Amino acid sequence: MSANVEDAEIVFGRMSGIARFIYEVMPSYTVAGYALFALVFLMSAIVYKLGFARKLKPLQSLIIYIFLFIGCLILTFLGFFLPIVEGLIVAALILIIYRVRRMNEYKDKKEDPIA
Repeated sequence: MSANVEDAEIVFGRMSGIARFIYEVMPSYTVAGYALFALVFLMSAIVYKLGFARKLKPLQSLIIYIFLFIGCLILTFLGFFLPIVEGLIVAALILIIYRVRRMNEYKDKKEDPIA
C-alpha cells in the first residue's frame, strides 16, 4: 500500500502545473483525464481560430476540427508531464494581443485619412 502512495506522489510531482491541479480537484482520475483533454482541445481550437483559421466551407472546417480533435489526443498524453496547456494559454494570449493591436491600427488608419 505504501509503495502505491509513493508512486502516486512521484507521478504527481512530475506532472505539469495545470494537469496536477486538474487531477487534484476532480473527483476521479477518469473525469480528470476527460477534463484535461477538453481543456487541451478548447485551447487548441482557440489558438487555431485566432492565428491560423481561414474562411472555409462548413464541411472543410468540420474536417479541420476533427483532425484537431484527433491531434489533441496525442497532446493530452504529452500534457500530463509537459506544459502543453500552459504553452497553449501563452500562445492564445500572444495571439489575442496581436489581434487587438492589429484592430487598433486598422481603426487608426480608417479614422485618419491623411496618413
